[in-house]
Amino acid sequence: MQVASEKVVTFDFTLTGSQGEVIDQSHGGQFAYLHGSQNIIPGLENALDGKEPGEQINVTLEPADAYGERDERLMQNVPRDAFPEGAELSVGERFQAQGPDGNPIPITVSEIGEEEVTVDANHPLAGETLNFDVKVVDVREATEQELEHGHPHSEDAA
Repeated sequence: MQVASEKVVTFDFTLTGSQGEVIDQSHGGQFAYLHGSQNIIPGLENALDGKEPGEQINVTLEPADAYGERDERLMQNVPRDAFPEGAELSVGERFQAQGPDGNPIPITVSEIGEEEVTVDANHPLAGETLNFDVKVVDVREATEQELEHGHPHSEDAA
């Protein structure tokens, strides 16, 4: 069975940056997603389309096909007192802010001043060229419930 829309795809991967540093990997565990449901970055999903179990691919993705370019408008200075009282702030620390629509926005502390903290709402990998080494492990039909929910369920889930 080939990777196609509405199929659950399981794969192993290693993600490296432009300097060859390992950013993430599946550690022999397998990663599963519902193809065509935007569960993974677009460039990787496109590269997997039509592949079969056992196939291995290496793909380099430019930012536009991964997490996008960095957007300096997503850098913002906020008052220190906007953070929880007693919070030990450090550069690189991640928090959840609330967006204007009420949805959570992950932010990263990028600079700490006396009165203000600079936060970055860009994805940590925005602007990065990414290299994926992927082996397709399994492709199966999605269940009705998986299609309805837009993501795969584990086999032992009720």
